[in-house]
Order: sequence, then C-alpha cells, then structure tokens
Amino acid sequence: MCKVFHKFIMGLRDFIKEYFLGFLDYETPKVMVVKNRTLGVIYRSVQFLVITYFIWYVFISQKAYQESETRPESSVYMLMKGTAVHGDDILDTVEYAQPSEGGDVICTILSREFTYDQKQGTCAEHFKVINANCTTDSDCVQGEVDFDGHGRRTGRCVQYYNHTFKTCEIQTWCPIEEYAAVREPPLVEAINFTVFIRNSIHFPKFKVLRGNIKDASSKRDMQKYINKCHYHEDKEPYCPNFRLGYIAAQARENFSELCRTGGVIGVFINWNCNLDIDPSNCKPTYVFRRLDVRKDQASSGYYYRFAKYYSKDGVESRTLIKAFGIRLDVIVHGHAGKFSPIPTIISTVTAMTSVGICTIICDWIMLTFIDKNEIYSERKFDEVIKEPTVPISTELSYINSYGSDLSDLSDGVPL
Repeated sequence: MCKVFHKFIMGLRDFIKEYFLGFLDYETPKVMVVKNRTLGVIYRSVQFLVITYFIWYVFISQKAYQESETRPESSVYMLMKGTAVHGDDILDTVEYAQPSEGGDVICTILSREFTYDQKQGTCAEHFKVINANCTTDSDCVQGEVDFDGHGRRTGRCVQYYNHTFKTCEIQTWCPIEEYAAVREPPLVEAINFTVFIRNSIHFPKFKVLRGNIKDASSKRDMQKYINKCHYHEDKEPYCPNFRLGYIAAQARENFSELCRTGGVIGVFINWNCNLDIDPSNCKPTYVFRRLDVRKDQASSGYYYRFAKYYSKDGVESRTLIKAFGIRLDVIVHGHAGKFSPIPTIISTVTAMTSVGICTIICDWIMLTFIDKNEIYSERKFDEVIKEPTVPISTELSYINSYGSDLSDLSDGVPL
C-alpha cells in the first residue's frame, strides 16, 4: 500500500514539474512551403473571402473607420391641415384632429358613432354581457357590478327595449351605446388632408443640427414653399407636407377600410448621415408601416370615445361619440459617422489578424485529410531541447507534390 502511494506521489510530482517547466517553453512558427496545388487553392480562396469581407462589408458598408453616434436629440411637431364638407356641416381641424396640433402623435377622425341624449337612469343591460340574460328577478343580483358590462344591477329582470327577451336592469347612462348608437358616413374627403411634420435632429458629439425642411433665403420664401409643396421621395425630399392618402398607400393600406375600422400607422424618420462629406447632404428618409395587429379582428383598428355634455329640460345629458380614425406615431432614428483614427486602427488590426485564420484552416486540412499527413506533421513540429552541435541549414524546407517518380515529396523527405 505504501509503495502504491509512493508511486502515485512521484508520478504526480513529475507531472506537475513537467507542466510548469513546459509552461515556460517558447513556441515560434516554423515556415514550411507545401507545394500542393489543392491546398494552395483552398488557402488563397479563404484569404480572398476574408479580405473581401473586411473591405466590402466592414469598411465600405459598415464604415468601421468612422466614429459613430446613434442616440441623437430629436424634436417633432405635427399639424393637421384641411377643411371638409360633411353633409350640412363644415369640418375643420378642431373637429377631426386630436390634438389639433402637437408632438409626435396625432389622430384624424374618419368616421363616428353617436349615442344621443344619454341620461343617468335605469335600463336593460346588453344581452351579450355574461349572465345578463334572465327570466326572473332572482337571476339578477342587486348591487352587482360587471366590469364587462355598463353599470350596476338593480336586481330587476326587465324587457330588453323593444324585444321579447329579458335582461337584468342596470343603473347607468341610458340608453346604452350598443343599442342606440348611430353611425355617420365616413369622411372620405380626409384622403386629401395634409399632415405637416417638422423634425429637427441634433448630433451633439459632432455638433451637427439638421432639419427636414428645405432651407430658404427668407422666412417669406420658406412659408411660400411650405404652403404649396407636397412630399415626394425624389422631387420634394425636403417638403414636410404629407397627404393622408399617400401615407396610407405607402403603408399598403386601403383608405376605405381605415375609415371603417381605424388604424395606427408609424411614420419612421431615418437620418443616416455621413459627416465625412458636407452635412447638407444629410437628409431624412421616411418609411410608413401599420403598427396595430390586424390578425385579431376584435382588437384591431383604432378608436376612442368622448362625450359632449349639455343640459336638457334641467337634466344633465350627453352625446357619446365613438371616433374611428388614423393615429400617426412619428418615430425618429438617427445615425451619424465621421472618420476617426482610433476605430480605423482597431478595424485594420482586426482585419490583419483575421487573415491568420487561413493558415489555421489549411494546417488542419493538411494534417488531417491530405496524403502523407504523418510526414507533414513530422516536418511541421520540431522540439529543440538544447543548442545543436551540428549547424542547421537556414533554408526553408520544401515539400513537393511532384518531386520524384516514387513519392509525393521532394528530395530530402524520407519515405
């Protein structure tokens, strides 16, 4: 038992000694030219791919030689403009725009449902509310409030308006919306309404401030230009006026369907600025996309409710309005870049270092798949323990795939 333990201790000591001594060894690459056409083609192909990746993608596409800023300061101001004739009424921005002017969100009302002359009182609950249908008063619990319903139950079972079936009576604004709502025709003229979007963006790192409106020599010329222009990607890229019909078309939406259900459309303003050239070439691009989910028909679209209160015969009354419309959300993204020596040096060193992967791949192929790989391995790895007594030639070792008639190796490589 003692001999086994002693042998184990000695073996462990030798292992630790060899490990620590080997840790202090120095390794240096050995240059060996392998004249194998297949391996050479693989080596140059991998080199070409790596160099192409860094030149085209890293330096040209991603501009890795630039210092960048991706969190600019931005402000947005929107204003809806247009007048519509709706029946006998003339509608202006106060009637159909909420808010009429403001920040990065604005809504245009396209159609409305009215529930007229609602008063506080008691009436029948809507039959689609859970547990609202009844036959006797015992089916209705007095004082119960159903949060999916319209009010507080009185404990009575009453006839559902002009129908033959009954539902529980509730205390609320009567009549309820689902029974008495009247929908007006859509505001089709809204397709020509104009949305004014003013956006300013500031890159504090580079001290660059840009706006999405074309510069003019005077304020009068600026106002004249804004009053008559409409945005076009190629012809008028600096015009801040967008037709609602154009926005819906760019978002691939049917305007008539939006009038019926409403919807949320995102206006994405993208600033991608290369500050190595004149900052005046930094102009915004616009992308329009539907944001609300349309797969779920129950929750798709966009609408909101508001009421107009008044007194009728001394009783407080209201008209409940359910408005369907287009809500525009402006979202600004900015990226600016300018040449800097530090990222240029880092990217260049990374590119030069990555070329070394070509040698690693080809060494693995040479030592694993090519014939005579054992001979390659012997010539590839040498261990120098002490200074040799016989001088060693400094010439490079050559391995030739067509050196003699009997071997794949050149003269001097033992078979």
